[in-house]
This record gives sequence, structure tokens and C-alpha cells, in this order.
Amino acid sequence: MFLLLLLITFVIAFIVSFIIVRIFSSPVEKILGRIIADEINSAWVKYLKFAIYVVGISSGVRIWELGKYITPEIKDGVPQILELTSDRWVLEIYSTVIGTLQGIAWLLLVFFVFALIAFVIVKIFENKKV
Repeated sequence: MFLLLLLITFVIAFIVSFIIVRIFSSPVEKILGRIIADEINSAWVKYLKFAIYVVGISSGVRIWELGKYITPEIKDGVPQILELTSDRWVLEIYSTVIGTLQGIAWLLLVFFVFALIAFVIVKIFENKKV
């Protein structure tokens, strides 16, 4: 049952990451195309998409939290393993979606802050050339 939970949380985190990559592909390409006028901007776009997948999946599939389903907890001197009930499945799926979105949101926030700073710098240098 644990392996199925691990697989399902991975798939859900991947799907959520895929959707976010699709939604933000165009804005990211435009921003990087404006900041980096070279051909290298396509490599940066690919890297950012890869980073979204990595951060999304690692934030959504919380291995240290899922370990509670295979690691016995001692209660009254008796080791007990937490049972995967349907309520816990729903909670884990919800946590996977929220964790994935939260991790990607932080990544994109940092990206857009640095992109804004870079955009301002590019604008300043463009205005000095004129």
C-alpha cells in the first residue's frame, strides 16, 4: 500500500508540475527573451522548466512525511504502524497538490523577482545608449 501511495503522489506532483509548466511557458519565454537577447535564452527556459519539475515533485512527494506509514511508532510499549485509511489517502493527495503548488510558487516568485531586477537593469542600459 505504501508503494502505491508513493507512486500516486509522484504522479500527481508530476501532473501538477506539468500543468504549471504549460501555464507559465509563454510568460517565462517572453521574459527571458527580453532579458537575454541571445540564443542562450532557450537553454534558460529549458532549465527553468526542469527546475519547476524538480521543485514541484520534491515539494509534493514528501518522503519524510510518508515514512510514517512504514516506520513503527511506539505506543504503550507496542510498536504500531499508522494505517492508510481512505481519509488519510485524501489528506495525502491534498497535501501533495498543495505542497507541489507551494514549492513551485516559491520558485517562480524568486525567478520573477530576479527577472524584474534584470529587466530594470536592461532598461537602464538601453536608456543610456540612446
